[in-house]
Formats: sequence, structure tokens, C-alpha cells
Amino acid sequence: MRWDPDQYGRFATERARPFLDLIARIEAVLPRSVVDLGCGTGELTALLAARWPDATVEGIDSSPEMIEAAQRRASPVRFSLGDVTSWAGDADVIVSNAALQWVPSHRELLSRWAGSLPAEGWLAFQVPGNFDEPAHALMRSLASSPRWASQLAGVLRHHDAVGSPESYATLLLEAGLRVDVWETTYLHVLSGPDPVLQWLRGTGLRPVLAALSDEDGAAFSAELAVELRTAYPAAEHGTLFPFRRVFAVASR
Repeated sequence: MRWDPDQYGRFATERARPFLDLIARIEAVLPRSVVDLGCGTGELTALLAARWPDATVEGIDSSPEMIEAAQRRASPVRFSLGDVTSWAGDADVIVSNAALQWVPSHRELLSRWAGSLPAEGWLAFQVPGNFDEPAHALMRSLASSPRWASQLAGVLRHHDAVGSPESYATLLLEAGLRVDVWETTYLHVLSGPDPVLQWLRGTGLRPVLAALSDEDGAAFSAELAVELRTAYPAAEHGTLFPFRRVFAVASR
């Protein structure tokens, strides 16, 4: 699947908010190394370098398009193409922002990262917890409809793509870490025509569009747009879009 940095960045302010809330709870003082696993276009990773200017900061992402965009930025961060599941580096602060929902084995991955943390090390991540919300439920329903089922069988993630806050807290506690886990539902006010569809085109709808031809992708999007307008009606001041996120910050 190809990522479109420009499409993803259409809601940059809304997408940045969880990252800022996440790193605000990291209390590392003088880390020697910081890594952002699933760094995307890198503008948020640069905030880690600004916070810890004496640390070596690295950003890793599996998308060539995202890494190309990141490397165009003037930044002290070292960006590289890589699979977060194979990362086995040594870092005092490990951050993963809205990436682990794409990794089916991310619970095992988190256990490994937690076990690798040095004394006074920190692990922080957040994942979307909205897979039961209308936006995703409507996508799954449409994908399984007679018109699309043969082309899209098994393409979309299931509602259990991420765990509960309690499950992540238990995993991290069993790794011997001090744990701070919470959830937040942001109420975004989106503007423009079909804004929820545009939001999804930058993230959750990508697997569908990758599996379909351009013509079929446009047809699927048009069908989905009709249902999304009913689920998320436009109002005078914009379209209200609730978005639940699950956060975890842990330290040794």
C-alpha cells in the first residue's frame, strides 16, 4: 500500500494532537537516544529532537513515500526506511504514534520493546481505538456487500486490531514497568466537502483503494461518502467527528 503524505497531512493539526498529549507524559530528562517507530513524514519526530537536543534521534517508517518526505525536511533527525517489527536497536526513549494498529503482532512487539528498555528508559505509544465507530463499521459493511465482497475479502482490519487500555496496562506491568495508560475521545470539527471520507482516504481507506482499480476505488468512495454524510452530518460550524485514542506511557 502506498501512502500519500499530502492526503495524510490534510488534517495535520488534528493528527498532531495525540502525539503532543503522548510525549507530554514522558519524563525522560537526558536520554542519549530516542527513536520514533512509524515516524511518517517526520514533522512530529522533529519535536522530539527539539525537546532532547543532546540526544540522537532517529525516525523509521516502512513507507518510501513518507520517508522521502521526511528526508526533505531540515532536521537533525536521522530518517530511514525500515520495518518497525524488525527494529532491534538500543534507545532510552521509544515512541510509536498511530502505527501499531497496522501490525497484527504488535502485542508481542511491545513485550520485546519493553524488555529491551534500559534503566530509566521510556516506552510511549498511542493507537486509534475507533474501529467500532460508524466510519469503520460502514467501510467493513460496504466492503462485504455483494458488489465488493469478491475484491475486498480480508482487506480491512477487524474491530479488534487494537487492544483495550487494560490489556496494554497488563502487558507493560508484566514486563516490570511503571505504567500510565489512558484513553481520550477527541471531538474533531472537520471542514470541507465529505471531510470524514477525506480523513479516511489518508488512513483507514488506503487498503481498499490499494486493492481496487482507480475506477472502482472512486465508485467505492462515492458509495461510502453517501453513508458517511448520514452518520456524520454537516452542520453550520463543520462536521463533528469523534475519535477515540488509547495511550500508554511506561518506564523502567
